[in-house]
Amino acid sequence: MFIKRSLRAVLFITLAVGLLGCDAGVQPRSSASPETAFQDESSYRAFLGKLYGGLVLTGQDGPAGNPDLQLIDEGFSQYVRAYWQLQELPTDEAVLAWGDEGIQPLNKQQWTPANPFVEAMYNRIFFQASMVNEFLRQTTEAKLNERGVSEDMRQRVQQFRAEARFLRALSYWHGVDLFGGMPIVTEEDEIGLQSPTPNTREEVFNFVEQELLAIEDQMPAPGAAEYGRADQAAVWMVLSKLYLNAEVYVGEPHYEEVITYTDKIIGSEAYELADEYMHNFKADNHTSPEVIFPVPQDGEQTRTYGGTTFLGHAAIGGGTMNANNYGFGGGWWGLRTTSNVVNRYPSDSTDVDSRAIFFTQGQSKEVGSLTSFTEGYALPKYQNVTTGGEKGENSTFPDTDYPMFRLADAYLMYAEAVARGAGGSMSKAVGLVNDLRERAYGDPSGNITASELTPEFILDERGRELVWEGHRRSDLIRFNQFSENGTWSGKGGSIEGTTTQGFRDLYPVPESQLQVNENLEQNPGYGGS
Repeated sequence: MFIKRSLRAVLFITLAVGLLGCDAGVQPRSSASPETAFQDESSYRAFLGKLYGGLVLTGQDGPAGNPDLQLIDEGFSQYVRAYWQLQELPTDEAVLAWGDEGIQPLNKQQWTPANPFVEAMYNRIFFQASMVNEFLRQTTEAKLNERGVSEDMRQRVQQFRAEARFLRALSYWHGVDLFGGMPIVTEEDEIGLQSPTPNTREEVFNFVEQELLAIEDQMPAPGAAEYGRADQAAVWMVLSKLYLNAEVYVGEPHYEEVITYTDKIIGSEAYELADEYMHNFKADNHTSPEVIFPVPQDGEQTRTYGGTTFLGHAAIGGGTMNANNYGFGGGWWGLRTTSNVVNRYPSDSTDVDSRAIFFTQGQSKEVGSLTSFTEGYALPKYQNVTTGGEKGENSTFPDTDYPMFRLADAYLMYAEAVARGAGGSMSKAVGLVNDLRERAYGDPSGNITASELTPEFILDERGRELVWEGHRRSDLIRFNQFSENGTWSGKGGSIEGTTTQGFRDLYPVPESQLQVNENLEQNPGYGGS
């Protein structure tokens, strides 16, 4: 597994190149020469490993002690954890009980530009882009010629560069979704000469689209990449996500393109549904045939307090919930669901729909208090045990990878685009949805007909299939149910839930960024400039 095996070399490269955050205002931590760092040709692969590692690792020591980002708890700053919290906590899917600064405002949709988790995500996006930019600067033809790099490595570096651009596009897609417009900084920009100027949301959208289309044919074929690395299917997933939400991002629908790219993923036959739904969320999910792009974690080599460490531990706790049953040494008493989630399933019983994995003993269905862990059902989805019942190597840091993209999502995106009248095959769309429901129910009893396949049904089905996978905020915004419509426990600061203002569909530019870059403008509704 690429990231896991490359960890030690990755850390040395990060220090040697001195690239940390050059484009985002973070000072480099080493003056070591790149020429020294790249004397060994294996350094190119290790550097690429650091780019992938940026999605899971938080610093140079792991799990904590020498962070990439300052001024926030290192575990809080982890990429997946920051992204997941911004996508899930302000929605009907998740509530977090803790009192750490910034968490309850996320639960309530009352965040400000000073929210530390909003700042962490914004900085992570630019940290990733910064690393990619430096990698691209260090792998030009001129640089490879200067160093006398072998022909074999030159060929590999070309693919490495495409993968790096994918990772940068992935982060900028997260940026256009969460923040709208933001500065596009590439390897062509000179380091440290001036503060970057902002780009519009449409410009960021176009940049992500153009980057992905440019590298599409340079990536490994679907299913052919080393585990933990991106292939063409991962590129097509980001394109599908970009087009699925295009009407939100740029004011015009691109559902036909959603059909085009999800059809490519499905038609490649490189991925297939796992026999069991929970195979995608257990300690051996690296063997699931369904996961298209994982963020690998390992109890011994990629330790972090974010990712599935957070998602696993925070979802368990309480007097009746045994953390050991889920492969963890203890629970953090934090995450649970609202009744909106529970009510989307046909029954409170967990034996009807296998995706309804609620822990109910000692938990109330309704959330009467945002800060009480026993209010709201627990949802132990990310588990540190294998499908065979064996525990992970470490009871604190799981072996469970975070499935950022999986085939089920491609099925549902295709079906939604068809339901919205964008073309495609209705019979195929119904069949794809029923494939998911047959797996969930264990038989065809939950199957639907063409007349039942509506966009509104798909929104609910996405909530059932993809609960707690970091998609809900984007889905609700696409259906105009995130802010001005739709209510759930805690929304708007009311325990019963109230609507909020539409400007909440975007997060603010962090106050810390406005202070250091006078070119930036605050998103509407948050005041300032």
